[in-house]
Amino acid sequence: MDTAKQLYEHEATGWKQGLYDDIKFTFRAPIVNWIFRTTMANYPEFVRFAWGQVKPLFQTRQFGRVSVQWRDAMLTAVESEDIQRYRRQDLSLSPAEFTELRGQLATYDIVGPRLAVLFEVIDRSLSGKSVGTAPADSRAATAPLPAWLDRDRGQPPTMAAFSEPPAEIASTVDGIQAFHGLDEGLPSIYRTLAQWPSYLDQLWTDIEPALQSDGFDSGCADARAIVDEYVESTPYVPQLDPDSLKRQGLDEDAIAALAQLFSDFNTGPIETVVPALPLFAETLGVAGERAFQ
Repeated sequence: MDTAKQLYEHEATGWKQGLYDDIKFTFRAPIVNWIFRTTMANYPEFVRFAWGQVKPLFQTRQFGRVSVQWRDAMLTAVESEDIQRYRRQDLSLSPAEFTELRGQLATYDIVGPRLAVLFEVIDRSLSGKSVGTAPADSRAATAPLPAWLDRDRGQPPTMAAFSEPPAEIASTVDGIQAFHGLDEGLPSIYRTLAQWPSYLDQLWTDIEPALQSDGFDSGCADARAIVDEYVESTPYVPQLDPDSLKRQGLDEDAIAALAQLFSDFNTGPIETVVPALPLFAETLGVAGERAFQ
């Protein structure tokens, strides 16, 4: 798979454009994440089939509860590490810049638990592991996701474009890559935050100790356990195992490439990026709900 290839939203047409619209509507966030864009550019047939298989997992009341529990697990685990909360004046940003930054961070906070579930479900399925082994029999398992949850609270993310980080954030970028175990490049969240260097520098200085703490590790473990339980209890079982994909016309090389991609995202460096998203949002007061009835 050529991970440098992406089909961006403005380039999508026909059913691909419609599918991107559906992802944003279902995820309740104005973003089509990198994982969708690069997989669509390489294996569009897989994305069309896979989205139809996994979409129901994000539309239930139980998923809503899981998304809130996932966020709360991370914030509860690191609150004792004193997450810094910033005012606009602390960051030397204009009112418009501060508003835009908060809106874009809210979007990443929304997609965090959705990506965690997506990676786990597809990784398990492509590697032939079990999904939905103990279907829940509660009403919430199949009831619709409440209309109010995470709806209309984010802004479309934009990203800084650079091959080498600007000097003003070079040391910060080095620290980010070292912490997450990245050989090169930056995940989308950091390219977004790099548009506001004063915030990114201050954020990383203040939050790196919390990310390196036992609390963060504990929160990641708790959040993963919440996702695991949901994936095992879902009444909707995606048919994304290798045999099912072969029946859809994908060959063994394509299946192997997809399996490697989703394994890397589920258990590689991104495993520590996604759980950090609600922590970043909390610094500006835009983290979402932490309790769900």
